[in-house]
Amino acid sequence: SRHITAKHSKELIEKIASLSNKYFKSHIKNVYSVNDWNKSENVALFYNIEIIDEAITKKCKIQFDYNKYGIDKKLHRAKWHIVSPYQMILHNQRYFLMAYQEKWRHVNYYRLDRITNIALIGDVATDIRTVDGFQNGLDYKRLSSSLPYMFSDEPKTISFSIDGEWMIDQIIDWFGFDFKTENKDGKIIVTVKASPSAMEYWAMQYLNNVEILSPTSLREQIATNLHSAVNKYSI
Repeated sequence: SRHITAKHSKELIEKIASLSNKYFKSHIKNVYSVNDWNKSENVALFYNIEIIDEAITKKCKIQFDYNKYGIDKKLHRAKWHIVSPYQMILHNQRYFLMAYQEKWRHVNYYRLDRITNIALIGDVATDIRTVDGFQNGLDYKRLSSSLPYMFSDEPKTISFSIDGEWMIDQIIDWFGFDFKTENKDGKIIVTVKASPSAMEYWAMQYLNNVEILSPTSLREQIATNLHSAVNKYSI
């Protein structure tokens, strides 16, 4: 995993090798060098998981520093948060915490490897059923609609056309099986319920193969992005 530090990865490989026979050990040299991986350097990751798991079980709030990387490639404190934790999510090789941000009063997704100085606090966590849009509790189907990126804006019905059936594999990889397709005027039209912010990034990634059809606001935003890109790269 990219979220295990290089040091922990090396120790884990050595431990596995020590528990194995001589035939396995002879092949350990074929394990890819952990120092070459794109690894997290936050050694508190496992501790974060432990504390969050305890907080979810006890239904209590947590506090932590949320950090960002600087140009020196090191984590720097960005903001201090108090949240009610609901779920840890593994998506696209990254661990996220789904939690209610008490100050801003909405659900957010936090990268676990960007969290430091985490601690339990005595306050009872906000019941997710009191949060707008979650009156029926945690809906994993809705949760998946936040994909392909962990955005917390309200999911909406979004339609787009794709170049060919080969794109279906990509759609399933990002969105799962919760989408509809239809053939219309020789084009494959796909409809999903997803975060518009996530779809904006996703559609830009597959720009040559995907065209957003609706909602109009999303289509216009992507057009604005394209105009800006043309101006930036024009020679």
